[in-house]
Amino acid sequence: MKNNRLSLALGVVALLGMTSQAQASWFSSSDYTKTRYPIVLTHGMLGWDNMLGIDYWYGIPQALRKDGASVYITEVSQLDTSEARGEQLLEQVEEIIAISGAPKVNLFGHSHGGPTVRYVAAVRPDLVASVTSIGAPHKGSALADFLRQIPEDSAGEAIVSGLVNAVGKMINFISDSPIDTPMNSLGSLESLYSEGAARFNARFPQGIPTTACGEGDYQVNGVRYYSWSGTSPATNPLDPSDLMMVTASLTFPRGEANDGMVGRCSSRMGMVIRDNYRMNHLDEVNQFFGLTSIFETDPVTVYRQQANRLKKAGL
Repeated sequence: MKNNRLSLALGVVALLGMTSQAQASWFSSSDYTKTRYPIVLTHGMLGWDNMLGIDYWYGIPQALRKDGASVYITEVSQLDTSEARGEQLLEQVEEIIAISGAPKVNLFGHSHGGPTVRYVAAVRPDLVASVTSIGAPHKGSALADFLRQIPEDSAGEAIVSGLVNAVGKMINFISDSPIDTPMNSLGSLESLYSEGAARFNARFPQGIPTTACGEGDYQVNGVRYYSWSGTSPATNPLDPSDLMMVTASLTFPRGEANDGMVGRCSSRMGMVIRDNYRMNHLDEVNQFFGLTSIFETDPVTVYRQQANRLKKAGL
């Protein structure tokens, strides 16, 4: 049943993508975002596709489709390891390729979606043209390190993991997720704290910088690697989620630039487009309802620019 729901959802997305492209030809002559291969968006921890009418990628797919891109939105487990989420994504990528007829895809991953798409690119590089990482903790997150200080197998760990799992289940239910798996908050923590991220990077080093805050290989096994991120936990006084980002940023060492969830250097992978946008972790997907900094490039524009970059690279 799960696979049937997924196939149906992807089929609808494909139809909507073709409809959007047809509309684009009516209302716009631009092919600015028309990449050779489809763009596939993968959310982060506790993410979703559409939840109670709220899109995770707020306004981004529509903007990309308007000027020619074929865009698919995937949904993986809200809480699990990078490898488990990666296997779920790989199944969807295979179906997208079957539906679209394209031989490869351009993977975009936000937050924990970054390691998730890296996994797919590492195990099936033949299916992936490029990987774009947005605000992803490739070398771990100080917030995850802070939470990992809770003693393992303790009552405190059980309480916190239980609460986080409950949030994940709620998001999974109200977003009508096609992925029906047990929530694994401790698996997410294992993947996102520094030591766990280092173990993942040892297995899948593609695109990861070998220096503390450098760039990684731009191309590995035929896959291009790109990344970008922000460093401003608070960006818009009208955005209630800024308070959450500012609070989370307090777990980082003083002076370490971060977006509220991920440190600047940890976000770097492959070709670093920019690592200091005036954005926080949610601004990077144009949340909350597009309430981002008026003093920075609109996040939607950054996605459009990346699609155009891929187009120019023949991807």
